[in-house]
Amino acid sequence: MGRKASDNIKIYKNKDGATISTVNRKVIEKDGLYFKDLDGSGEFKAFDDWRLSPEERAKEFVKILTTKEKIAQLFISDWRVGKYLQGFKDHKGSLDESGCLDEAEFTGKTIFGIQKLPGTSTLLKEWFNRHLIIRANPSVEDLTDWLNQLNSVAEECDHFIPVLVASNSRNENGEIVFGMNDAGGVFATYPGTLGIAAAILGTDISIADNFANAIKKEWNACGLRKGYMYMADVVTDPRWQRTYGTFGEDTELIKEIFTHIIPRIQGSKDGVTSDGVAMTVKHFPGGGARENGFDPHYKMGQWNVYQTEGSLEKYHIPAFQVAVDLNASSIMPYYAKPAKEKSAKQSDLYGNEMEMQPFGFAYNKPFIQTLLRDQMGFKGYINSDTGIAHNMSWGVEMLDVAERIGFAVTHAGVDIISGLFDNEEGMEAYNRSKNSYYDEHEIPEGFTKEMLTLNDESINRAVTRTLTEMFALGMFDDTFRLVEEAKAKVAETSDWDNAMLCHKKSVVLLKNDGTLPLTKEKLEKKSVYAECFNKSAEAALKATESLRSALKDEVNLTDDYSKADYAILLLTPSSGEYFNATPGYLELELCDGKKVPNVDEEGRPLEETHEETTLKNVSKIKEISEAVRKNGGKVIANLNITLAWEVGPVEPYVDALTCGFDTYVSATMDVIFGRFNPVGKLPLTLPRNDEVLKVDKNGVCISPNDVPGYDKDKYMPNSLKDESGKAYAYRDSAGNYYELKFGLSY
Repeated sequence: MGRKASDNIKIYKNKDGATISTVNRKVIEKDGLYFKDLDGSGEFKAFDDWRLSPEERAKEFVKILTTKEKIAQLFISDWRVGKYLQGFKDHKGSLDESGCLDEAEFTGKTIFGIQKLPGTSTLLKEWFNRHLIIRANPSVEDLTDWLNQLNSVAEECDHFIPVLVASNSRNENGEIVFGMNDAGGVFATYPGTLGIAAAILGTDISIADNFANAIKKEWNACGLRKGYMYMADVVTDPRWQRTYGTFGEDTELIKEIFTHIIPRIQGSKDGVTSDGVAMTVKHFPGGGARENGFDPHYKMGQWNVYQTEGSLEKYHIPAFQVAVDLNASSIMPYYAKPAKEKSAKQSDLYGNEMEMQPFGFAYNKPFIQTLLRDQMGFKGYINSDTGIAHNMSWGVEMLDVAERIGFAVTHAGVDIISGLFDNEEGMEAYNRSKNSYYDEHEIPEGFTKEMLTLNDESINRAVTRTLTEMFALGMFDDTFRLVEEAKAKVAETSDWDNAMLCHKKSVVLLKNDGTLPLTKEKLEKKSVYAECFNKSAEAALKATESLRSALKDEVNLTDDYSKADYAILLLTPSSGEYFNATPGYLELELCDGKKVPNVDEEGRPLEETHEETTLKNVSKIKEISEAVRKNGGKVIANLNITLAWEVGPVEPYVDALTCGFDTYVSATMDVIFGRFNPVGKLPLTLPRNDEVLKVDKNGVCISPNDVPGYDKDKYMPNSLKDESGKAYAYRDSAGNYYELKFGLSY
């Protein structure tokens, strides 16, 4: 095996200045200082000078790049990490001499489109792409080696541009799903973002500070400098699949969290620093306003619906304004497009009626240029969501791929398109601005040639913005990271301890008749039955075995619940598939084989039905409860919340109910057994039942899709309201409402 780049790093330290690290690049000495030779000329140029501002260097550097090199900077896509090939079906790979890079060609289909791809070195040296997305979950050592190896290859090119790898968040626990929740467990691992919100609501904002500080330190130590994170979206329709990745439904809380995490992750409130991690805040202008929960990864969910006048400005925009004010490096628009015909009047920041053009937000100039840049003051760059030029091109289906690229970049102001490496289509969009293509081909109605093509001005604008980020991150100068330092920083126990404490603080006590905590005195000479319930019986069985193994030395376990004094039940429901539409609405009730209506192409309910299961064998919970209570015993359940579940089929049959948010089981047990007093508070409202989510024959929901749960009662029919004037939130047998900020303690 050849030498890894990690073993051949040369470091030059400037006193009171930038550190220079290189593997293959010449270093220039001038004025007693060190500079990297970025264009390979051997001459000191302005863009080599780390004393200049990142923007000045970017503007100078873009002048020397070829059109082909610049067009390659317009695209970002998934890439393979050596031996970690998950997500690339049937691809065996072929490692380079270092064992880090996959040099095999790959032809296949991912969830974002079909493409024939070269080996890694060819991508970097011949295609000249520099923006990659990592979906794998490698060890700290393998991750650092891979990033170093990528950049050592980039250093071999005439014009050195570092490789900037972006990733979805990696510091939360959760089910690993390609393109959704790609990684976890390698960096200090907190509960899901809903759990972080629950812990903050129950204690204080310092949790966000610790969380952000760990991200910056760990990611930078490995050389991972770009995060597709975090979601500023407010949950307003509870059937939205992405609920799990948000901080909940409270706009003010989300604003406060972003006020704390952006400057700490990026390095300052003024933008990214050389030891920071650039953030891409998503999904502008807020993905929560789903039409009855339909996700825009599929056609049914292509609309953002604003039934309530002023909801865009009141609920959805404020957290993004915080991101703008704190100079988030980039912002990601959502796939969806605004539904003018189904929406009430929405105003921009100047009080003008918001123009609702029927284009996906990455193509939507009134939202990107007028609202986000001109009115909100955004100075960073626009990074589209993944797949807009191919599978999720809502509103521009009549355009070909080259035209979609031109329309997004030149017309709407997108600076980098996520999806595939569409270099050839990008070059075609550029050539069409200069050749006779549209003399022979009709321009689609409603568009102009200038809207649909790339030109030097739009390309230079986009590339200057993304290069500015790289210069600000110090990646041109201090490109490489030391593996042992990375391992040491990630292993620092204080970060893992803070994360574990957050798991404990994230647990919310929803119901308790005095059963909890299960102290040693209560458990003395008592037997305990333990079982897990999941969407699949197989997953439930595996989880049950793990739970019983963890409890065997702590309690007197029994396999017969009819003889148990206590039953501990862990409920982990799941609904739908992230990238595929269900035949109907996303199911929120804890159910098994429930008959629910199909929907037509317009999202309206039909007479036809299908069955949905979110929690296999859920009826067994009632059986267990009746048997245990017959003994004079008690039933304790914990619910994992990734969506705003309807808990009516379970809550009446348990005496104590906790919930977590991809919270560690061990942390939940610490609460149940009284080793930790529960402090968490709900970050979102749990709906009462199907009645408050009912969709009429016209496809209109009885509770507005664009209003968060805590405010839905303002718009609910009086006939559904109880004596307290509440209709939407679930009310348990003890009279408590499972609404935003609710949580009990011991």
